[in-house]
Amino acid sequence: MEEEKEMVTVQVNLDITVEALKAVVANAKAVAGTDDRGVYRVDTADKLGEIISRFLEERDFEGFAKDLQNYN
Repeated sequence: MEEEKEMVTVQVNLDITVEALKAVVANAKAVAGTDDRGVYRVDTADKLGEIISRFLEERDFEGFAKDLQNYN
């Protein structure tokens, strides 16, 4: 089993494409569905954070961050 790493929440500003944001919002709404009044009960900003965090973990952002070549 993989060792759990200590995590910290960081509030940052990111530049992403409008299309990526639209996709996250649309997919989050599709997964959450609507309540009995037709209202979506999903925090799309939180979902965006979850999606980006998972992407960074799966794509080894830690290794990328440790590589000095990526700071040029």
